[in-house]
Formats: sequence, C-alpha cells, structure tokens
Amino acid sequence: MSGSRRIECAPGGRDLAAYDPGVAPLLLAAAGVLALVVATAVLRSFGPRYRIGRLLAAAPAVSVADAVRLAEAGEARYVRLDGRIDSDAEFEDADHRPLVVRRTRLQWRAPGGRGAWTTFESATQAVPFVVREGLDEIGVEADELGEGLIVVPRVSPGRASDLGERAPEGVAPDADALLIVEQVSSVEHATVIGVPRRAADGRIVIGAGLGRPLILATLQRDEAMRVLTGGAAGRSRLAVACLAVGTILIGVAAIWWLVDSLLGGATVALAATPDPTARPGSDTRSSGGGPGLVGDPVLAILGMLGLGVASVLASLAYIRLTGGRTEGPQRPDR
Repeated sequence: MSGSRRIECAPGGRDLAAYDPGVAPLLLAAAGVLALVVATAVLRSFGPRYRIGRLLAAAPAVSVADAVRLAEAGEARYVRLDGRIDSDAEFEDADHRPLVVRRTRLQWRAPGGRGAWTTFESATQAVPFVVREGLDEIGVEADELGEGLIVVPRVSPGRASDLGERAPEGVAPDADALLIVEQVSSVEHATVIGVPRRAADGRIVIGAGLGRPLILATLQRDEAMRVLTGGAAGRSRLAVACLAVGTILIGVAAIWWLVDSLLGGATVALAATPDPTARPGSDTRSSGGGPGLVGDPVLAILGMLGLGVASVLASLAYIRLTGGRTEGPQRPDR
C-alpha cells in the first residue's frame, strides 16, 4: 500500500493533514463487515427457524433410491429428498382429510399485543408413513419432528378466557391466545431432509442425525421460507439488503486496495505548488499545459465497474433469496 503524502493548497499555504490512500478502502471494508454483522443479527432473531431455513436451502438433493442405498451402506449423510407421502394408517381430521401428522399448539401473550408468544400446551399425533418416488420408498421418523415441520398453519385467535380450564395459571383473562394447528396429509408431496439409516426393527427410515434436525415441508422452498419468517417480511428484507450492501462494500474495498497496491497510487494536488519538481501541467492556471488529472482515474474506473458488477450480483442474490415477484402466502384459517 502506498505511503502517506502531504498536500499544500497553494504556494506558502499551510500543510494539510497527511493523506493516506489506504484509509478509504479500510473504512469501506469496516462498513461492509458491520453490514454483515447486522444481517447476521437479524437472521438470528428468527430463532431456531433461521437454522431450519439454512438447512432447507443448503442440503444436497438425492433420490429416494439413493437415500436407501446410503442407509444400507451405513453411510451417514444429511440429505434432501422429495416424494409423495403414503400411509396405511392415516387418520381423518374434521374435514375428513387423511392425515399422517397433526400438531396442535396453544400460545398466549400479554394483553394489547405486548411481549412474545409463549407456548403452554403442545400435542402431536403421528402414524407411520413413507415418502415414495416411483417404486422406491423410505420411512419417516415422525416422532423426531420438532421445529422442522413446515406447513401452512391454521391459526385461530382469541382470548385466554375462551380456553376455560385449559388456560394457564396466572394469565389474565383478556390475554391474547392462539390455537395453531399444523398437519400433513397422506395425499401431499413433501420435501424431507435428514439422515437415512436402518432402524432397530430393520426398516429403512430417514430422521434427525449428525446434530441436525429432521425437516418435513409440504411447501415449495420460497413458500416455506416465508412461513419460517412468520410473516416478518420487513426483517427478512433488511437482512437481504444488509448482506447485499456488505458484500458490495467489501468487494469495492478489495478492488480499491488491490489497484492502489499495483499502481502505487497517484500524486494528489489540490492546486499549484512552489516545488520545482512538480509535474508540468499540474497547475491548471499555468500556460505550460492543460489541466492535469487529479487522483487515480484508473482506480476510479475500476471501482465503478466493480460497483456495477457487485450491484448486479446483489440483485440476482435478492431475487434468488426472495423468490422474485410471486403471490403472497395464503392467509391462515381463522
């Protein structure tokens, strides 16, 4: 990186502070790192579902047949597979739909919408089921489903007084209450992410493993991501924007530092100087030459090109993460 330089405004003028061309890229890089820290903090504010979303986006896809081969070979890998749900033991809901999983949760929060929702009752009903792809199938360990169940929830709002004896002790009768029902039908297609293995009874199943949860989603990836954010579109967009800005700033800083290191910087002149060794034409008031270029034009051009490329990449990343212009999520049943 080039060294510091002194700047004189005019003959006999006072020296300004030493100019270090390496400071600007460092400031850009620091701002970029700060933007990435903010993005990470926003993403982590989603709690465990942030990790579920990351795994849903990053898990490698395999066929059901390949998952079965992994289990038979005893190779522990965390993979994603897609197929149709099937079961011989499904049960019906109130609308006579054949279900394989049904989870019911009751939550409350302080009156007036203050505070976070607290789950005080949760019950899960599940029967053995498989995911089929053609003639191949693999069982799903539904008992290991936790935060990894991603479906469109059916939400019924109310008051704690509506719950009767089921209301938690110490909760005000006018506190907000929610009944949340999440269920999986045997006629749906699903994405399952987990570790294929051979169960104790000899069946080939997929479940949690390698320190990662079992995930089952009956939605397309973009819709699943919206459900995971709980409708907090503003926070998710803020995280995407911070990621884009941070990437751009760090990229521009890297290009700036690299070009400045290669070219050694340029002499900065604000006006004429009495130094007889000054470059001819550097004084724009002299008749010895035309106006000279101030700063580093090559650096400026490359910086603008880098900024343009980074902006395009950030835009593509935003479209990829948000799914582009799609219809909003379905409204939950109330």
